[in-house]
Amino acid sequence: MSAVVSAPPPRPLQTLLPGLLLLAALLLLFRDTATAMVGIWTRSETFAHAFLVPPITLWLVWRRRVDLALLQPQPAPWVLLPIAAVALLWLLGELAGVNAATQLALVALIVLAVPAVFGLAVARCITFPLMFLFFSVPIGDFMVPQMMEWTADFTVAAVAFSGVPVYREGLQFVIPSGNWSVVEACSGVRYLIASFMVGSLFAYLNYRSTKRRVIFIALSLVAPIVANWLRAYMIVMLGHISGNKLAVGADHLVYGWVFFGIIITVMFVIGARWSEPDAPVASAGPAATAGDLAAASARSWPVVVAITALLLATQAVVWQLNRPAVGPAPQLVLPATLPGGWAAAAEGSQLADWRPAYQQPSATAPRVYQRAAPGGNERVAVWVGYYRNQSSERKLVTSTNVLVEQTDTEWSTTASGSRALPPGSPAAAVRTAALRQPAQPSVQARTQLDVAYLYWIGGRYTTSDARAKVDLALQRLAGRGDAAAVLIFSTLQQPAGRSAEQLQGFVAQQLAPLSASLQATAEATKPSR
Repeated sequence: MSAVVSAPPPRPLQTLLPGLLLLAALLLLFRDTATAMVGIWTRSETFAHAFLVPPITLWLVWRRRVDLALLQPQPAPWVLLPIAAVALLWLLGELAGVNAATQLALVALIVLAVPAVFGLAVARCITFPLMFLFFSVPIGDFMVPQMMEWTADFTVAAVAFSGVPVYREGLQFVIPSGNWSVVEACSGVRYLIASFMVGSLFAYLNYRSTKRRVIFIALSLVAPIVANWLRAYMIVMLGHISGNKLAVGADHLVYGWVFFGIIITVMFVIGARWSEPDAPVASAGPAATAGDLAAASARSWPVVVAITALLLATQAVVWQLNRPAVGPAPQLVLPATLPGGWAAAAEGSQLADWRPAYQQPSATAPRVYQRAAPGGNERVAVWVGYYRNQSSERKLVTSTNVLVEQTDTEWSTTASGSRALPPGSPAAAVRTAALRQPAQPSVQARTQLDVAYLYWIGGRYTTSDARAKVDLALQRLAGRGDAAAVLIFSTLQQPAGRSAEQLQGFVAQQLAPLSASLQATAEATKPSR
């Protein structure tokens, strides 16, 4: 005969009430962050899986209800320290406009509220369900460019290995049967994130050994990357062999998900062979009495009040700094002449029909400079995008602000990197890129540009997106506003890298006078509150 262990009595509502009210306060105070998360789930196929995270988390907690009922809540006030650190992270992310930081902070606050209100023992019992909540954060877009590069590298190499001639320009390549390009949907990020979430859940439910769980989760990260490379290669070859009758248009997206489903199924079938039985039920200890639960609930309320006060203070700081600024609209004017004999060309002059894809700047200042030189005039185009009163709709550093959009049919990026500037320059380096008009039968000579660009944040230069975000947040915290700009320099490409060297010298020499123009604009439009 087997012993029958009776289920412990359910928790009184008064035990759960402090945590439920704190959760409600969190979602109310950070409703804009929570709404932004749900908005991304709704419009992005990459993160549509996040709708499943809350119900799965609740189900995982429900599975541990017997164990939880045997634990006596012991609030941990010291958790207020990490909560304060996470609240500061949210504040900096809000001021810098980094959605990933604010959304990660919100989920972290929810997770940390459990040990703060109910104690470490309760948090340890549901560690995985709490960590699973982080899959609701729509993060991972930063991997798209690198994974697109990897996909293009593998596809081109595999196609060439198959004996098909291939010519590559950046993320676009040409084979005898047609032109192909690696776009965001081809990066495989959505496969990777979905596989990581499902693989982690499978490992938790099927294994007790930490080693087996780690191995399977690692497999769930590697498998979709390799599978996406093979998918891209097979789609190109199917299109080539069929004369572009198969695997073109929307078909190749359907084939991609079918292939991904097969890979995941095979991974689960293999993983199930080494599944481990559930841990034996431990002998139940005495359940907490009603008096113990009432005492624990009484100790939880001061913690809840302290956390709520801390979060209210954070919101007050943001409200103060985000009040609409009153000031004249910025009028950005670049100098008519620059050191070294450079002078502005005639109004409307341009090197090419290219413009950087920076969205909704507060002001722009395009200008072409030229000077006489042996063999003909040297010409450099300068484009400045100035940002002020930044928000989620208008901000300088965002993934949508790029030199060339993926959907651009007129221009493509063929190379990117960075280049150091000479000592003594206002900036240490610039980011670089090479742009080119795609090959077209009707175009005999294609325009090619060398580009250098960097950020100006309140008088300081940087090429780092992360550094720009941090500097912007600190600038706002110091009460100096959010004036910032991107400076983009371009010139017609010349052989042997001469244009890149000339552009480097121009940038190093002209950053100081251009910075003076930006600073003057910032001072003239200094906001008052």
